Amino acid sequence: MDTSRGALVIACGALAREIAALRRANGWEGLEVKCLPPELHNRPERIPDAVREAIHEHRGQYREIFVAYADCGTGGRLDQVLREEGIERIPGAHCYEFFASPTVFAALSEAEPGTFYLTDFLLRHFDRLVTRGLGIDRHPELAAMYFGNYRRIMYLAQTAPTEAALTQGRQIADSLGLSFEYRQTGYGALGDTLTALTRRTTSANSWHP
Repeated sequence: MDTSRGALVIACGALAREIAALRRANGWEGLEVKCLPPELHNRPERIPDAVREAIHEHRGQYREIFVAYADCGTGGRLDQVLREEGIERIPGAHCYEFFASPTVFAALSEAEPGTFYLTDFLLRHFDRLVTRGLGIDRHPELAAMYFGNYRRIMYLAQTAPTEAALTQGRQIADSLGLSFEYRQTGYGALGDTLTALTRRTTSANSWHP
């Protein structure tokens, strides 16, 4: 093992900007990141194997490997892979949960179960990942199938939302016939977990027998 290298985070591509911002703000020079394509969220059954492949590719090159994915619709299959590989991940069922905190997310879900959540990333890439990614641009009738059980869009903003971002969120909601709300969450458990990870690896690298 190359003990001069600290931690590697295998992350969902939807978290790339947030992890980069945290890394810059905290000066985490020993933290390296490999992002997997965010399009995997449209095929969550592929996430566990993609994560396993990345672990095998980089195992032995770092003091610690950590996975920045929630369950993300894998139905527990990602956790099975991580147990087999001896790797930890950020807790939670979805990124919405670890950004908002489990308590707040549970309250939001209870208040309106039919909620479609947006993050900063998904707002920026809604057209690519949702409208085009799910084929709604070619078959508009699919919108009713995908969103027929939703009642509102909740935009969970990691950074202070601009007026342009709020306008875009309202336009998405209007186009789907949904109500729109937002709240600023910050980085939530993503920041807390990566802070703990970097402290562990920094402490380990500073210890000499």
